[in-house]
Amino acid sequence: MDHNGGLLSSFNFAHLELEYYACCLPPVCYKNTAHLDLDLCSYRNFCMMEAVKPSAVTPSKSKWIRSLSKVLHLHTATAGIVPDDGVQKVKSKDAEEWNDSKTAKRLSKKFDSLHDEELERKVALEALIAKIFATVSAIKAGYAQLQHAQSPYDAEGIQAADQLIVTDLKKLSELKQCFLKKQYDPSPEHTMILADIQEQKSLSKTFEIMGKKLESQLKLKESEIIFLREKLDESNKHNRLLGKRLNQSGQLFVLDNLQLSSLTPSNFSTVLGQTVKSIRSFVRLMLDEMKSADWDINAAASSIEQGVVYWKADDKCFTFESFICREMFKAFHHPYFSLYGNSISEGKRRPQVFIDRFMEMKSVKVGEYLAVKPKSTFAKFCRTKYLQVVHPRMESSFFGNLSNRDMVNSYQFPDTMFFALFTEMAKRVWLLHCLAFAFEPEASIFQISKGCRFSEVYMESVAEEAFLSSESEPGVAFTVVPGFRIHKTVIQAQVYLSQLKTR
Repeated sequence: MDHNGGLLSSFNFAHLELEYYACCLPPVCYKNTAHLDLDLCSYRNFCMMEAVKPSAVTPSKSKWIRSLSKVLHLHTATAGIVPDDGVQKVKSKDAEEWNDSKTAKRLSKKFDSLHDEELERKVALEALIAKIFATVSAIKAGYAQLQHAQSPYDAEGIQAADQLIVTDLKKLSELKQCFLKKQYDPSPEHTMILADIQEQKSLSKTFEIMGKKLESQLKLKESEIIFLREKLDESNKHNRLLGKRLNQSGQLFVLDNLQLSSLTPSNFSTVLGQTVKSIRSFVRLMLDEMKSADWDINAAASSIEQGVVYWKADDKCFTFESFICREMFKAFHHPYFSLYGNSISEGKRRPQVFIDRFMEMKSVKVGEYLAVKPKSTFAKFCRTKYLQVVHPRMESSFFGNLSNRDMVNSYQFPDTMFFALFTEMAKRVWLLHCLAFAFEPEASIFQISKGCRFSEVYMESVAEEAFLSSESEPGVAFTVVPGFRIHKTVIQAQVYLSQLKTR
C-alpha cells in the first residue's frame, strides 16, 4: 500500500505541479494542437515511469520540474496557446489588450508625473523671469529718478536714487544665483502676481518722473519762446527804425551839386516828399507807442480834430500827422523859425547863407552833429520842437519818466530810438526850411481852412474814398500837410475830406 500510495501521491503531486506551472506561464498560442496532446501524454508517461521508482521521486522532483519548465518555455517561444485539459484555445485578444492597457496606464502615470514636474519647473522659471523684469524696471525707475535729481541739483535725491539702484542690482545678482542653483520659489503664481505689481509700480514711477522732466522742459521752452519773441520784436522795431531812417535820408544825391543859380521848385518838391515820408514814419512810431501804453486812439484823435467822420478807422493816423506837421511847420515863414526873434542880421538872411546851410546839413548824421554842436541853431531847433511836439504826459506814459525831456531841456540829447527818429524828421524840416529861404523871394507856406470846398489847384486828398461817395460833395476836415507857393508854382496842400458833423 505504501508503494502504491507513494506512486499515486507522486503522480498527483506531479500533475498538480504541471497545472501550477501551466497557470503561471503566460498564455501562448500553439499552431498545431497535436503538439499539446503529445506534450501532455509524454508528461503522463513520464510520471508513470517515475512512479514505478519510488526511490527516485523525491530526490529528482525538482530536476524534472525544471526540465518541464524548459520544455514548456520552448513551446511557448515557437507555438501559441497553453493546453488546458486537452482543450485547444485560440489566441486570447482580451489578454493582450489587458496587458497593453495595464502597460499604457503605467506609462501614462509616468508621463503625467514627468509632465507635472516639467510644468512646475516652467512655472517656476516664469516666476523667476517675472521677478527679473520687475527688478530691471525698478532699476530703470531709479536711474530716471537719479537723472531728474541732477537738474536742478538735489543731493538728497541723488543719494536716495543711488541707494535704490544699488539695492535692485543686488536683487538681480541674487536672482542669478537662484537660477544657477535652481532654487525656485515654492509659490510661483503668487510670486508672479507680486512681480507684476512691482513692475507696474516701477513703470508708473518712471512715467511720473518723465512727466515732471517734460514739464520742466516745457517751462524752459516757453521761457525761451518768450525771450526770443522779445528779441524778435526788438529786432523788428530796430529794423523798422533803420528802414525809416534810410527812407528819411532819402539819399539826396540829386542835390549834391546844387547851386543857387540852378535852384528850381522841383528841387523843393523833392525835399518836401522826403520830409513827408519822415513825418509819417515818426507818426507810425508814435502810434505804436500809444498802443503799447494803452492809449485811447479815438479819444486822442478827437482831442486834435473834433467833428470828423472818417471813411476808415485807419484814417485817424492822418489826424496825428496833421498835428505833427502843424507843430513842426509852425513859424516856418520866419527865418530860422524865429529862434532868434527879430535880432537876425541882414547877412544871415541872404539866400546864399541858407543854400550853404542846406549843403552842410544834408549829408551829416544827426546824432553826431548834435553831440559835436549841442548849442548850434539846429540843436536849438530840435530842442524847441521836441518840447512842443512831445507832451510831458505823453513822454511819461511812453517811457515811465521825463528823463528824455530833462536832457533835451538842458541841451543833452538822449540816445534812444524815439529821439533819433524825431531828430531825423527835424532834420528834414530844417533842410526844407533852408531851401525855402534860398529862393528869392522865399517860398511861402499855406494851409486850408476847415470846411472849404475841394480845389484841385491848391489841394490833394489823402483819402480817395471821398470821391466815391454818392452823398453831397465833402469838404475839408483838416489840413494834413501844408502847401507851398514858389513864385508862380503851387505845391498842393494835402487835406482830408469828410462829411462834417453838424450840431
